[in-house]
Amino acid sequence: MTRFRPVPVLAALFVAGLAGGGAVLAQLDGADRGVAPIDSASTFEVTGIEIDVVADNADKAREAGWKQAQEKGWKALWAKTNGRPQSQAPGLPDSTLNGMVSGIVIEQEQIGPKRYIATLGVLFDRARTGELLGVSGAVRRSAPMLLLPVMVTGGTPYSYEFRNEWQKAWARFRTGSSPVDYVRPVGNGIDPVLLNVAQTRRPGRTWWRMLLDQYGAADVIVAEVQLKRSYPGGPAIGTFIARHGPDNKILDRIVLRAGNSSAIPRMMDEGVRRLDIVFANALAGGLLHPDPSLIAPEPVPDELLEETPAAAAAAAAVPAGPAGPTPPSAAVSYTLQVATPNAAAVQQAEVSVSSIRGITSALTTSLALGGNSVMRVTFVGDSAALKAALEAQGWRVEGGGSSLRISRGGGGE
Repeated sequence: MTRFRPVPVLAALFVAGLAGGGAVLAQLDGADRGVAPIDSASTFEVTGIEIDVVADNADKAREAGWKQAQEKGWKALWAKTNGRPQSQAPGLPDSTLNGMVSGIVIEQEQIGPKRYIATLGVLFDRARTGELLGVSGAVRRSAPMLLLPVMVTGGTPYSYEFRNEWQKAWARFRTGSSPVDYVRPVGNGIDPVLLNVAQTRRPGRTWWRMLLDQYGAADVIVAEVQLKRSYPGGPAIGTFIARHGPDNKILDRIVLRAGNSSAIPRMMDEGVRRLDIVFANALAGGLLHPDPSLIAPEPVPDELLEETPAAAAAAAAVPAGPAGPTPPSAAVSYTLQVATPNAAAVQQAEVSVSSIRGITSALTTSLALGGNSVMRVTFVGDSAALKAALEAQGWRVEGGGSSLRISRGGGGE
């Protein structure tokens, strides 16, 4: 089932952090962005049905063509589901087919005085059709995969920065019969900033973990098309590339050709269909499983820390507090508010804090570029010891107890 889910928490933090950055906020406003994906979880779809019918007039020809499309679509769907020839599909009366069909999709049509030539798609209601197909309507699906469609044209790559034919093709793709559970963002609001082309080139797991958590996904797939035109309005060649994971592993690539500019949207639709097959084959071959490194590590239980020699050694290495007490051997969770003027500052803060002896985990839980991000830290020691260790790393530390505020150099905000 295709999922499209808002990102209220991260979006609110991000926009709040950018309150002083008019240029960046301008990137979110004034642009025509966003294509809502079609929800096709309740239907089966058969596409590419060729129709050529002659009748007494145009209306009768079209009506006969749609009726023929229903019959051909049913046979094709039955054959695909059961893995047998279409000739063996059971015949169904028109009344049964009319009750099963929930819609006709016009891919291309030409209407003459007495002739109807078209390429159609047929949508079958999943609940009504599943029983006749011998299936319950459910299919084995992948873990939720965040989809990032990247289009490269004129030497310029972009994703959700603004509407484009590649994003539109993925939005109108009906995923009800696909084994891949696509998470397709609409592409408006904060999406163009968080899910831009630069993000597809970043292997850092921390940022990906936050994005995947906010969009309700377990991993990421990148569907890229490189579009080259011979001349404006003329033939175009599209190279479609399927990628998986933060490391951009290429699964396969496909080359298609459009005769002219008006044929590009249809080529894009075919490219989506082909890449869906690539992703489905990768899933069947065990290649489309979630990357284990994208799973945030769980904090080590206190009782285990007390029992392991490594934890005891780490606790012994932590400097004593002002009164000189022996640091406790159990790990304690602290909240750090970190000044993060840009994305690089987030990564630098995590690296710096993680390198402190006694820190067993450091994870950014809330992001606010241009403001204060929140980091959850597990530390073997008390608040005074953690404060001293942070200051030794060059941080300016404010606050006390389980909540501290840190910044670089001359000082916080």
